[in-house]
Amino acid sequence: MTDSAAPSPDPEAAEALADRVRDGDLRFHELEDHADADTATAARRLLVGEQSGASLDAVGDYAFPAEQADPNIENMIGAAQIPMGVVGPVTINVEETSTSNQGAAHSGDDGGALSGEHYLPLATTEGALLASVNRGLSVVDAAGGARARVTKSGMTRAPVFSVADVVEAEALVSWVRDNEPALKEAAEETTSHGELLDVTPYVVGNSVFLRFRYDTKDAMGMNMATIATQAACDVVEGETTASLVALSGNLCTDKKPAAINAVEGRGRSVTADVTIPRKVVEDRLHTTPEAIAEINTRKNLVGSAKAGSLGFNAHVANVVAAMFLATGQDAAQVVEGSNAITTAEVQSGDLYVSVSLASLEVGTVGGGTKLPTQAEGLDIIGVRGSGDPAGANADALAEAIAVGSLAGELSLLAALGSRHLSSAHEELGR
Repeated sequence: MTDSAAPSPDPEAAEALADRVRDGDLRFHELEDHADADTATAARRLLVGEQSGASLDAVGDYAFPAEQADPNIENMIGAAQIPMGVVGPVTINVEETSTSNQGAAHSGDDGGALSGEHYLPLATTEGALLASVNRGLSVVDAAGGARARVTKSGMTRAPVFSVADVVEAEALVSWVRDNEPALKEAAEETTSHGELLDVTPYVVGNSVFLRFRYDTKDAMGMNMATIATQAACDVVEGETTASLVALSGNLCTDKKPAAINAVEGRGRSVTADVTIPRKVVEDRLHTTPEAIAEINTRKNLVGSAKAGSLGFNAHVANVVAAMFLATGQDAAQVVEGSNAITTAEVQSGDLYVSVSLASLEVGTVGGGTKLPTQAEGLDIIGVRGSGDPAGANADALAEAIAVGSLAGELSLLAALGSRHLSSAHEELGR
């Protein structure tokens, strides 16, 4: 990135703008209408610091023009800085005979979107996390690298309609099935990139939910799906007796734990796996394939089932959250992103481990990916911007997150198997 550093606002101009708020002439959200973004930001810091007694020097020390964050935040006072590190490099989707040290996002003959050796960026405040994931990646690399594949893709939005009764509900379902091309045409007129893949109806009494699923290419696509679905809903209301109650009826499901995402997927469904020779497990992880497989069954599968959990894993959310923050993803979608199942079994004496993330909602264009720090995080993996073909970069990012999650699961399971979990945290002073 070559973005310029944040300009230094004129203190007198910031103070004068703050005075207008104190006098009741302006409100917080109006400041950018009367000054540049950095001056408005400085004025808010003055007012917030004055009211709260907080020193906001660190918050105000950010490295990009405030106007660059205009699409991402309101009432800006500065930036929150989270330590970022890297783990790896790790080999992904490359045969053992490969000699390349640098990979790229692509749709290769092997079916993976990401190949080669890659560092993975993680932003977190949790000590020992990167050390643990890095240990897992070193073992994955010693085994020849990880495999990863996106198995399903589609961003969803599910409006809810009201009808008179179940007779009208059935009529609406039939109409939708017969007129999906018309809905597709209306939805796709709103976007130059998105494609409506399908519409699935669900009936509950006199409520009808229509779950629209879109291919949003390299965008995470939530806004794209929302705008396109509104256009389709206008067609439904114009041609049927149904009345739109809410553009989102929570059957999407966005930013909430939901079984439908675990079963049907949302965003990218992605799996990463690795087969680790017994000797590598014993020498590098100080445990056995049998011990790791048993811990995974009793902890991640049986324990999660007893708890009624939607996630059958050890700590996938750790890696998903850290990579989301490092690459500009919607942090709230960690809820769905960590909806994952970890499996482990002994195969011919060696250890097979997989992690399947059912609803990983990621993009490499739009949203927070345009911010300088996050764009550099995407550059570390080599996936910033639009892919060729469209969607390849977002697929590659999903595969990278899945491989990082795989390493995190492997490392934690091994720490439990060798009974080193508490001592590792104690040694690292966490």
